[in-house]
Amino acid sequence: MDWTTDVVDIPMGMLTLPEDLAPLRRGRATIRPARVADVPAIAELVAHYARLRDLLPRPMGDIYQSVREWVVAEIDGEIVACGSLLVMWGDLAEVRSLAVKAGYQGRGLGQQVVNALVDEARRLGIPTVFCLTRAVKFFAGLGFTVTDRDRFPRKVWKDCIHCPMFSNCDEVAMIRPVPPL
Repeated sequence: MDWTTDVVDIPMGMLTLPEDLAPLRRGRATIRPARVADVPAIAELVAHYARLRDLLPRPMGDIYQSVREWVVAEIDGEIVACGSLLVMWGDLAEVRSLAVKAGYQGRGLGQQVVNALVDEARRLGIPTVFCLTRAVKFFAGLGFTVTDRDRFPRKVWKDCIHCPMFSNCDEVAMIRPVPPL
């Protein structure tokens, strides 16, 4: 058989991509504030990365109570990324629970979510944001710099103390100034 001359006509809808390549055929992302209806999808995304010990677990009830703090990336009606901004004090907020669904990573969605959270900090008049992360290179690319975790005692005693990795924490504290509008 001469493969260069045989052409197979596949009707539309018959050709499918493997599931891990499915995001390649999808539309553009919408970055927006979370809605109550998004909470189950956010909880599922956060729980997935919590099981991998990449994020702290967030009970669904906590996500409902803090839904105004969350930003999501939505593609074709599916929540594919999320993150939240927790105001710690009048001059400091934490970017936390940043998650991008497998298969959607590397498309700039995490960057867009972080930028939306930083914009919200700016709108609120908060001059500094921080994060605790293992993704140092990613956050450095967004203007964050490494700092001492001891600068954030409220974070440590509010959240970190409950983390199973507390005594062997390998996360790096990073900080970023948020210039006013």
